[in-house]
Amino acid sequence: METSAIDRVRASEFASETTYLNTSACGLLPRSAADAVKALVDDNATGRRQGAGDHATVVAARDAFARLVGVGPGRVAVGGSVASHVGLVAASLPPGAEVLAPTGEFSSVVSPFAVRGDLRTRYVPLDGLADAVRPGTAVVAFSAVQSSDGRVAALDAIRAAAAAHGARTLLDASQSAGWLPLDAGAYDYTVTGGFKFLMCPRGTSFLTVTEEAQETLPVLFPGMAAAEDAWGSVYGPVERLAAEARRFDEPVSFLSYHGAERSLELLAEVGVDAVHTHATALAARFREGLASLGHEAVPGASAIVAVPGLGGREPDLAAAGVVVSARAGNLRAAFHLYNTDADVDRALDVLAG
Repeated sequence: METSAIDRVRASEFASETTYLNTSACGLLPRSAADAVKALVDDNATGRRQGAGDHATVVAARDAFARLVGVGPGRVAVGGSVASHVGLVAASLPPGAEVLAPTGEFSSVVSPFAVRGDLRTRYVPLDGLADAVRPGTAVVAFSAVQSSDGRVAALDAIRAAAAAHGARTLLDASQSAGWLPLDAGAYDYTVTGGFKFLMCPRGTSFLTVTEEAQETLPVLFPGMAAAEDAWGSVYGPVERLAAEARRFDEPVSFLSYHGAERSLELLAEVGVDAVHTHATALAARFREGLASLGHEAVPGASAIVAVPGLGGREPDLAAAGVVVSARAGNLRAAFHLYNTDADVDRALDVLAG
């Protein structure tokens, strides 16, 4: 059953003109987030604002994300892309270090390791990832939920295997944070693009780092925002970096973070557990309907549903106002707090036709 918070938020914050089942590609912006971005644009266009944006919104977004994933804000760095965050981790490894990742993992998670050229990258099927960790593995880099087909990784088993062999874990939560409860403190690093299930504007991303792992990460973006005393570090080299993960911040887009503050507040109001219950129930309804039409979806309890070989139907759905994705030959639909049973049934009706 839908919670009253979800009903209230759906009615007040979302007004999609399509049957939108494409949050895996990009989440819908809540009305309040869009309004915050528009207000900043107007302020910047008219000269009403001194400076390009409010640093307090970045602080608020950092704090809100930290609460969402169960860590203190001192473990969170902000930025604009997952690839940049992973690049920090890649830059920290010695030549010859082994990085283990699933076959077909999202490019941003593995490319920063691969392009270095002096690391050993090894790829195995997702369901064999835990068993493939071995002595000498430096980092296990993987997504909690696969972009291509919505499969959820065996999180507990992978963490246990990494711990047993002294490997660090890098978890990409871009396809899970916002609907799948996450304890970021259980991983050495997590990276999360905010523009999917967190419903933030693109250009919002978060890195979490344990205190131990912070000791080995290089500082690659040391502007004033990375200083312990930001406003005392406007001119000349930064003399003292922030003691916490803020020293790994990238310079951010204020437009993105003005919106992100509102989106993350909204998600906290609803609660990730409630979103999980709601979204996975819709996904289960969709899987059942697909089976009745003779289509076998990738099994599981993910909020993302993929149907192998059906990616060619994406244009038909788009023409009927149903927005999904075609990924790796799969038809991919993703369900979130703003979706309803009617959205599921509309997609099934089009596929039946």
